[in-house]
Amino acid sequence: MFQRIVVIDDDPFILQLIEQTLEQEEYEVMFASSGLEGVRVVTDNKPHLVILDIMMPDIDGWETCARIRELSPVPILMLTALGSREDIIRGLETGADDYLPKPFHPEILLARVTALLRRASLPAMSDAAPLQFGHGELVIDPTNRQVFFAGERITMTPKEFELLLFLANRAGRVLSSEHIFENVWSFDTEVNVKSVKWYVWRLRTKIEKGTGKPKYIVTERGIGYRFVPHY
Repeated sequence: MFQRIVVIDDDPFILQLIEQTLEQEEYEVMFASSGLEGVRVVTDNKPHLVILDIMMPDIDGWETCARIRELSPVPILMLTALGSREDIIRGLETGADDYLPKPFHPEILLARVTALLRRASLPAMSDAAPLQFGHGELVIDPTNRQVFFAGERITMTPKEFELLLFLANRAGRVLSSEHIFENVWSFDTEVNVKSVKWYVWRLRTKIEKGTGKPKYIVTERGIGYRFVPHY
């Protein structure tokens, strides 16, 4: 199937390497050398995936990612020399789906791209009815990617929403942290399975209202988590 990828980076060597790596797999590759140009190219061409550097002219990759995310749910892979834990977390919070530090091996880049495109091609839930739990206390709207708790809209990053929806769609089942990680994140990513615990904590601060005793996302000690529906 035809798939278009936009690469936003101001390093000619990196652009050439990515082009050679992706075109041998018959992806159509388009380029932008700055953040503002990248936003325009993405808007005009509606790609299936975006590969994004952080250190660039005009607006940086953080801002570029945020602007793209406002316009589109397109998968975003951040590719940058900034590879600290803080940088990775910031990228994910901004809306990136995966993060690959430079220097990188072309085969690893290709594996990340393949994984992200495979996940993005899963059947869409755009026509799914909102999920309601706790007699309407918690509402998850897959169509508009919105979450409401006690009538108040809760702000969530794309990854937080994906994690919550994944758990809610499997309400009542005990899910291992490994299973959650493999399905919500890419198999090969700088983020590891320990991130599941951190993201669950963030979800709890938003939908459990700091009660100290989780109502919806409970811990199954030594295994993972279970979403309790409370119909």
